[in-house]
Amino acid sequence: MSMAVQETDIRRHELAAFLRSRRERITPEQVGLARGSRRRTPGLRREEVAQLSAVGVTWYTWLEQARSIQVSAQVLDALARALLLDRSERAHLFALAGAVDPAPGTPCPTITPALRQMLERLEPYPACVQNGRYDILAYNRVYGHLMCDLDALPPEDRNAMWLAFTNDEWRAALVHRDETIRMMAAKFRAAMAEHLAEPAWKTLLRRLRSASSEFREIWEQHEVVAVVGDKTKRFANPRVGLLNLEYTNLWLGPSSGPRLVSYIPVDDESRDRLERLHSLVPASA
Repeated sequence: MSMAVQETDIRRHELAAFLRSRRERITPEQVGLARGSRRRTPGLRREEVAQLSAVGVTWYTWLEQARSIQVSAQVLDALARALLLDRSERAHLFALAGAVDPAPGTPCPTITPALRQMLERLEPYPACVQNGRYDILAYNRVYGHLMCDLDALPPEDRNAMWLAFTNDEWRAALVHRDETIRMMAAKFRAAMAEHLAEPAWKTLLRRLRSASSEFREIWEQHEVVAVVGDKTKRFANPRVGLLNLEYTNLWLGPSSGPRLVSYIPVDDESRDRLERLHSLVPASA
């Protein structure tokens, strides 16, 4: 047996053991299932994990038996959510499977301490770092309360596209919402042409198509547009009112990669309201 085959076999058995251990520690009540009176298995049953992650029972059983089967990043993502894995456990799962994690919540090497300090120094002006997929990788506290409370959201939901189509607070803050979301979808489609095979892009697209009929309708029109330059946006903030802001993209790498987005007031009233918002939001811990 070659070293490569031996290593693959070890990985499969490690993955199987890890999945069993995570499954057995979760109670049915934690995932909204009834315990029943005849349960013998500690934690969840295999068929329950399969149901929660929308995979076949036989396929999941083979995975726990260390069979030689292929597992996609999308399925691993579903299993990680079903098994309530934390960030370290999730990273371990993907490492054992030899797959790239599509979740945006993993640490980004672009976000250095210096860049975080820059975001803070831009206050009271809102600023964030986004990638080409609209994942919000970092932000200052004013941006964190510009459209909704970003800190209250799980990391996988901190994506401007996802929020623009699914989050009521975020959507209410977009004064020209219809125009904005159509433009975002068109930019996303144009950018995705270079990332069609990447799990993270496919996962976001699948989530959006599943969650929003509005997104599905726009997506089927196949509109595309390149990223445009600086522009004025209007936000209806629930705490301070209407904000007229000009946004600027500062690219931190290739044009399809991360960018620092800053928002500067275009009038005195918006400047005063941003300063008031800055005074109202809680300071970082």
